[in-house]
Amino acid sequence: MKTKKIEPKINWNTVENVLLDMDGTLLDKHFDDYFWEEHVPEVYAKVNKVSFWDAYDTLMAKYKSREGTLEWTDLDYWTHELGLDIAGMKTKMNHLIQVHPYVVEFLKFCKTLRKKIYLVTNAHSKTLAIKMANTDIERFFDKIICSEEIGIAKEDPKFWENLAQIIPFNKKKSLLVDDNEQVLASAEEYGITNLIFVAKSSSQKPVVYSKNYPSIIFFKELITENPG
Repeated sequence: MKTKKIEPKINWNTVENVLLDMDGTLLDKHFDDYFWEEHVPEVYAKVNKVSFWDAYDTLMAKYKSREGTLEWTDLDYWTHELGLDIAGMKTKMNHLIQVHPYVVEFLKFCKTLRKKIYLVTNAHSKTLAIKMANTDIERFFDKIICSEEIGIAKEDPKFWENLAQIIPFNKKKSLLVDDNEQVLASAEEYGITNLIFVAKSSSQKPVVYSKNYPSIIFFKELITENPG
């Protein structure tokens, strides 16, 4: 049985800050899925002289063990752990990095409404640099914050407490959009009230609505002619 969509209802007059995730939210997660689940296992298999599926199983277990931690997205950690030049491999594949449909239109919409726009990501700073260099969205952000700067991943409610020390924001007047329900749950525990789940993080995967949070497929669903 498919999860019924909870429709988003945003009163833009009550929103001051827009907090946005990067991978899967603004950018197509297909790049990351392909890179980590296909390309890295392929290279790892050749280097270690094992089959693709043996490499795949080994890597999936390693990834799973670091999920929800800073190491999960730390390119330096994985370079050391796997013995591969992960940042270099990502750079060579940067042509696959794509912005989701209607993201630029949404960012322009927020600017028109004079909202503060913050990119808040678990992505490593090296990943961030690669992706900002291959997209045209960096110009829209008032500030970009990586979880390594905070010292905790977004899945931990303490992340948001620490974030508030860097960009003071009213949690009752902030909107967070993310494709990770654990992140939304931690933000909710902290007290952020406007939460939106991205139900199609990858262009190559089906829509999956959240059971707990209002969902969107594309950002055009948050653009209204008469905000308020």
